[in-house]
Amino acid sequence: MSVKNYSLGQVGDYEIKQLKVFKTVVDCGGFSAAETSLNIGRSTISLHISNLEARLNLVLCKRGRGGFSLTEEGVIIYRMTENLLDSLDTFRTTVNNLNASLTGKLRLALSDKVSLDPRSHFPELIERFSMEAPEVLITTNVASMSNIERMILNDEADIGFIPYHRKLDGLSYVHLYSDDCYLFCGKNHPLATMSAKDQDAQVDKYPATHAGLKPHEAVSEQISRMNLTAISYFYDSRLALILSGRYIGFLPELYAAPYVESGKIVAVAPENRSYTLGVAVICKKTTQPNKPRDLFLKVLHQTSEEMTTPY
Repeated sequence: MSVKNYSLGQVGDYEIKQLKVFKTVVDCGGFSAAETSLNIGRSTISLHISNLEARLNLVLCKRGRGGFSLTEEGVIIYRMTENLLDSLDTFRTTVNNLNASLTGKLRLALSDKVSLDPRSHFPELIERFSMEAPEVLITTNVASMSNIERMILNDEADIGFIPYHRKLDGLSYVHLYSDDCYLFCGKNHPLATMSAKDQDAQVDKYPATHAGLKPHEAVSEQISRMNLTAISYFYDSRLALILSGRYIGFLPELYAAPYVESGKIVAVAPENRSYTLGVAVICKKTTQPNKPRDLFLKVLHQTSEEMTTPY
């Protein structure tokens, strides 16, 4: 198609609907794959794309025996569609948050075990927030630190609770508490009956499990020479590997305490094998208002002050 002397003119709801269909087709990798996501038939999808191409006076994609692919113009329109739809979502969110009624969603993403750690005061935060904003729908999700960071930055979550060892420019941090993490082995592991001196001398030859993330300096110093043969980010799975008697690994002291007291696991060279890991609440740095998020942060600060104020 020629673009000579062509002017698009006004873009309305119908074009936006077609662009959403186009984006879904691209994201799914073709017409057939998009049928389920769009809940419409392939022929209807094809009609939407054809009408969009006619409206834009551009060929956006190739379809046929060779499969689905975008033209050069299609790649550009896809990227512009992403920007347009993101802008519309931002506009919608801003308008909704300017509304006098506190409604909508609060999307929380939490790392392993943080929600039930008494130092996070998470149940108290939920109680206070829900009393002030009973109409807000609260959703929670459990994920790894890196995934939570990504979710916050991509506006897939509003608030994150994470163990952290770095600060990203696009995020704000509220420190909650710190964990002292020690190296542990199962009760039947060869290290369990050794002296602390012998443990420290021999620890690096035994298989170890670790979080699988790029470690910060304190962690790197501890694990750089260890025999890292298993990855287990979440504490429960890491503990299970340690309990097997085959692996050693680091755990927060408070999390490990019940298993130490019952004799199921043993600290390994605790004087030399430990590091400190901070836990924080994070949110995206933005000037866009978000009443549920802002209220939750307000409640968080109030609760933290009350819980740490001596009486």
